[in-house]
Amino acid sequence: MAGKTPSQGLSIGDLADRTGLAVSAIRFYETHGIVRPLRNAGGHRRYARSDLRRLSFAMIAQQLGFPLAEIGRHMADLPAHEAPSRQDWTIISTGFRSQIDARIAELEGLRDRLDGCIGCGCLSLDRCALYNPGDAAAQYGAGPRYLMGDSASTD
Repeated sequence: MAGKTPSQGLSIGDLADRTGLAVSAIRFYETHGIVRPLRNAGGHRRYARSDLRRLSFAMIAQQLGFPLAEIGRHMADLPAHEAPSRQDWTIISTGFRSQIDARIAELEGLRDRLDGCIGCGCLSLDRCALYNPGDAAAQYGAGPRYLMGDSASTD
């Protein structure tokens, strides 16, 4: 915490109140390197105000389906005891951007194809006989092949 002693930081209770996380959840995030508190003379954790952003970012990324271990890996290069700069956050943003774009594309594909044949082999829709006759998509492997990027043969 640049320019501050550990006793001047936020307590874990303060952090919990502001983020809405349980104290136990904050400790769990700590095990993944999301926050790295200092300890005061009494051994109590003290957090920087910038840890509010770290935790908030991690909470949102988790809600979007990113595993905490992956979030921690992305955040590992942030400075430990000072507020990350805008450039630090840009680096993390760039790392997540391609993954977020890929997820958006997958969600759009699911949205656009859910009422049609997805190449899963169920053959339960009228369209399956047209797009996946006799489960031809199985030649590409397991799973919903058309949602996974394979296309129906037009041979």
